Amino acid sequence: MGRTEPVKSVRIDKRGSVTVNVHLDQDTHIGSDQSPLRGKVCIVRALEEKRVYDQIELVSGRMAKISKGDVIAGVFGERRALQGFAGIIPEKIAEGDVLNILNIGGVVGRAVSHNRAYGPPLRVEFLGIVERDGRSLNIQDDALKTSDVLQNEWNIPLIVVSGSSMNCGKTEVAAKLTQELSWKGFRVCAVKASGISALKDMLNMEDHGAVKALSFLDFGYPSTVHSGDVPRITKGALRELLQYKPDVIIVELGDGLLGDYGALDFYTDGELHGIIRCNVVCALDPVGAWGMVKIMKEHNIPVHLISGPVTDNVVGTDFVKSLGLSALNALYQKSELGDYISRRLEQA
Repeated sequence: MGRTEPVKSVRIDKRGSVTVNVHLDQDTHIGSDQSPLRGKVCIVRALEEKRVYDQIELVSGRMAKISKGDVIAGVFGERRALQGFAGIIPEKIAEGDVLNILNIGGVVGRAVSHNRAYGPPLRVEFLGIVERDGRSLNIQDDALKTSDVLQNEWNIPLIVVSGSSMNCGKTEVAAKLTQELSWKGFRVCAVKASGISALKDMLNMEDHGAVKALSFLDFGYPSTVHSGDVPRITKGALRELLQYKPDVIIVELGDGLLGDYGALDFYTDGELHGIIRCNVVCALDPVGAWGMVKIMKEHNIPVHLISGPVTDNVVGTDFVKSLGLSALNALYQKSELGDYISRRLEQA
């Protein structure tokens, strides 16, 4: 069947980091496809400038100011952030429709809610979906493969870091722990198994000594909202990381345990549950710590250590100890944190 509309050429000013794993020329082509599916690479034009949430993370990892009129390459995806934006992939779309940049990585969708601290997300005009060799480009096209099962006789310990919500210290714990274990001679690899895509967390892990860090983005997911695939993504990442010969793998689960990004799906997977050597839980306050422990007990998931802002001073640490758990703060007790985890690794 012949093409109904000609392919158009556009010049890209900024490439969101969500497109890092696909090749895009500065002058790229958009076709007639207007079906906004998860992972499709889209081109949008900024309709405004903002004072907050006004930057985009580029494929280099550098942050860049979004100026009105910028032509941006992004990817269709969803977001469900309590302390940020909530956005969906629209069911249908037409050239000229107004959409939003939902996160710093360049995930594009239609905003349905926002946190008052940030105001509405930046508005953009939809120009089209990138086409290559007669097909719409999707970040899943050449992505790494997920897996339903682990490699037989898996023997590499997992350290899992999760939290009660976003911004509760998970990335800080994972990074400091990576650094401490690397200093102790461990080959550390890392996986961010759930969340919304940005390179900064993975770059941060590698900056702190990780031999290799992967995320769901490497498997073609702009975010893991309602995907149901977090266990499969994790198993794919673990198998992929075997080539780097890690002594230990740190898994960070983005957002909160009860959020829409699939963190709890990770814990309730029987294979993954069985290879956790240390489960580190981060919380903002005592209620968050108590709730995380309660939920995990209901699912027979052991909690070994509490961290995050709840451990910032003796008020929170005393509460954590009343639960019969250890409390260590990644900011001022990172050496003790490394010692605690290394002891658990040596207990195998």
